[in-house]
Amino acid sequence: MALTLKELTHRQDKLAGGHRLCAGCGASIAVRQILLAAGDDAHIVSGCATGCLEVSTTIYPYSSWRTSFIHNAFENSAATISGVEAAFKGLQRAGKIPAEKRMKFVAFGGDGGTYDIGLQSLSGAMERGHDMVYVCYDNGAYMNTGIQRSSATPFHAWATTSEVGKAQQGKQQRRKDLTSIIAAHGVPYAAQASISHWRDLVTKAEKAFAVEGPAFLNVLATCPRGWRSPYNKSVEMAKLGVQTGFWPLFEVEDGTWRQTVRVPQRKPIEEFLKPQGRFKHLFKPENAELMKDVQAEVDRYWDYIVRRCECEGDAPKAAE
Repeated sequence: MALTLKELTHRQDKLAGGHRLCAGCGASIAVRQILLAAGDDAHIVSGCATGCLEVSTTIYPYSSWRTSFIHNAFENSAATISGVEAAFKGLQRAGKIPAEKRMKFVAFGGDGGTYDIGLQSLSGAMERGHDMVYVCYDNGAYMNTGIQRSSATPFHAWATTSEVGKAQQGKQQRRKDLTSIIAAHGVPYAAQASISHWRDLVTKAEKAFAVEGPAFLNVLATCPRGWRSPYNKSVEMAKLGVQTGFWPLFEVEDGTWRQTVRVPQRKPIEEFLKPQGRFKHLFKPENAELMKDVQAEVDRYWDYIVRRCECEGDAPKAAE
């Protein structure tokens, strides 16, 4: 049974307030919701790749984490936590830790440390079958180091390494579909979620922690600094990402695809893009064709997800 809002409000936040993430940062919202799903009695080991989340929550001598915490390099959050999980099970086999003791292992990384330079260690951890959860907070660029484009950066978005000018109009490549890539590893659970749909996210986090073996959560996490969007509209921005079909919400559970939130009347992609300064060039009259290209790319990905879910999974739930 899914957790209720009342139940969640009685649980202790495992990411304390007072950290130094930007106002409106979606990463902290994602982490709080996901760790609440683990339960108050859970013994958690968290790992975090270098990035916005790590540098803003662990400034020496302080830490915002109310879990055991390991900071590792940009590229190896999955490798670190998979090693801790393997060591824990090894100590249990050796009789040095009681066999009945249970721990939850979770790794966090941004899209730069997950889609790109951390993909190899993530893929390895998923393939080896470690009992762990990997969470990507996807804000669509290397925000911590200067808003450089990543393979998660949307089509035609501005970034400091995909500039807007005579040579090009933002990023020229489509974004990588990492959730489908991880699902193709045959893991027990993989899902795409958003900070705007807390019930959907918490339910998916519950499932991820409950399965035996590797689980993966890819969470749309707004970045007002990099998106050039209002800091007090972060959840609204993420919701528009879902309502326009830019970010479909789905899960792949033991190979079965399900669309967890249906959007029967998708909004035009302009409603998601217009509040974001990184897309302002697309609203110039001379770039009307580029806007059509962006809408076509969103439609293509949406249709792909819907087809996968209709062919392989259950009927979607009612719209939120």
